[in-house]
Amino acid sequence: MKKVDHIGIAVSSIDNALTFYEDTLGLSLVKVEEVGNQGVKVAFIDGGNIKLELLEPLHNESPIAKFIEKKGEGIHHIAFGVEGIEERIKELQAKGVRMINETPKPGAGGAAVAFMHPRSAHGVLYELCDKSNIKGE
Repeated sequence: MKKVDHIGIAVSSIDNALTFYEDTLGLSLVKVEEVGNQGVKVAFIDGGNIKLELLEPLHNESPIAKFIEKKGEGIHHIAFGVEGIEERIKELQAKGVRMINETPKPGAGGAAVAFMHPRSAHGVLYELCDKSNIKGE
């Protein structure tokens, strides 16, 4: 793992949440995009030394919608920046880590992503986030 890349935060409405992050905390919005294959709209917030990723469900079947229904808004995952995500997945599996994604999926900003199952990580949902294929990262 290279570093913590971002912290994912589940929100019901990015527009409503941005008021808090921008007006109250004084943080800056970097960009907003939709990741259709994951059923989410994401907003990246510049948190100085780390990005915050606000996750709004696009529909009721989205994993984020289900998370909010079960646990409410709040921290959803912590993402580690990695290179060679396929190899990292295999290394983790060899060490007994159960993966939600055994192969990388397209994520926000063009990153390749894969999630570890929280039962293998002391109850925390961790994401592997490989941006090595993105120019300028």
